[in-house]
Amino acid sequence: MTNSRKILDAPDFIRTVNRLSHEIVERNRGASSIGIVGIRTRGDYLARRIASAIASMEKVAVPIGTLDITLYRDDLRGKLSQPRLNTTNILYDIAGKDIILVDDVLFTGRTVRAALNALMDIGRPSSIQLAVLVDRGHRELPIKADFVGKNIPTSVNEEVQVHMTEVDREDSVYVKLLQSPTEKE
Repeated sequence: MTNSRKILDAPDFIRTVNRLSHEIVERNRGASSIGIVGIRTRGDYLARRIASAIASMEKVAVPIGTLDITLYRDDLRGKLSQPRLNTTNILYDIAGKDIILVDDVLFTGRTVRAALNALMDIGRPSSIQLAVLVDRGHRELPIKADFVGKNIPTSVNEEVQVHMTEVDREDSVYVKLLQSPTEKE
């Protein structure tokens, strides 16, 4: 990858996911009250890995779901003439659960805001906690992650690229220098 630097390689990626899983279990005093919801696409894969790690640690099945926030985005009109909709797939009652909302990168906070709105339309959880693999800063909304795999200070002229084997055939995180200001995420 030109103009990019690798921040996490595959072993670091696995260790980071395991650490996030342990922190979630510790803060929630086990896994009995939690449900995990991943934001499409890489947040969904990350959520599945976290749920698997927690299930292995705690010897319990952890309810997991997938959230599509397309229709909740505040930038929908500007980006797509015909939005591509995926399905939200949460097959358990989130009411009264401590929901762990999972995404790959926390940037402006707009994706998380959309996800919060989508979740509240589904049900009323006891709490919503945010877990992200990477927090890169540059918040536009007052949103902070409860669980952060890695803080990576970036400039607005950089992009964080999370690669996962399910989509990209490798587990890694890169920071790429953008060629022009219009290439922004």
